[in-house]
Amino acid sequence: MRLALLGAIWLALAPLEQDAMGSEAVEEGFVSIFNGRDLSGWEGDRAWWGVEEGAITAQSTPDKPCTRATYLMWRDGRPGDFEMRLEYRLVGGNSGVQFRSREIPDWDTRGYQADIDAAGEWTGALFEHARGGVALRGERVAIGEDGRRSVERFADPAELLKHVDAEGWNSYRIVAMGEEISLFINDRLMSQASDRQRDHAARRGVIALQMHPGPPMKIEFRNLRIRIDDAADATGR
Repeated sequence: MRLALLGAIWLALAPLEQDAMGSEAVEEGFVSIFNGRDLSGWEGDRAWWGVEEGAITAQSTPDKPCTRATYLMWRDGRPGDFEMRLEYRLVGGNSGVQFRSREIPDWDTRGYQADIDAAGEWTGALFEHARGGVALRGERVAIGEDGRRSVERFADPAELLKHVDAEGWNSYRIVAMGEEISLFINDRLMSQASDRQRDHAARRGVIALQMHPGPPMKIEFRNLRIRIDDAADATGR
């Protein structure tokens, strides 16, 4: 029953026509959360995070390796129910977008992540630090209060990955409404979850961008905008 409800929600969230990649237009009901020039409204370790050519950027190299995850935090809200749209480009390594997450010291977080990786294993998956893969690419998952999972495979993950430009710009769409979370890349549903697990499911928290430890990589984000559905979520206080 819950998986059927998830399917109905997916239809209701069918992708809207997007502007051309790189457009600075903001859709009705959305607000821009990155000005394209500097990190106003964001906070993180400036040794890693900056703005290059209109994109929030972090990069590691052989001469400057990243040895632990470091996140760039959005400081203008802690939204609960929202839709976020952005574009990303990843060359090498792993990254992602945290949401409904808990901030911890040293620019770190715990919580949900819309995942991205160069290897294609995690791209489009819903990750969460305590449980790992909540819903992998191509999965529609329902998780009960006791943690029991029901999984439906709605698409082949390898076929979905073909719609992702490995080293080019891609659009990412994160929709979180109540217990339902849906992730889209380039207007394709990648994963979906209904999460009711006690002590794990989150309904509100920080949004943050991830710089992942490991081999040399470069992650860029641009055209970030959000629509917060509950007026009380605007500040998260």
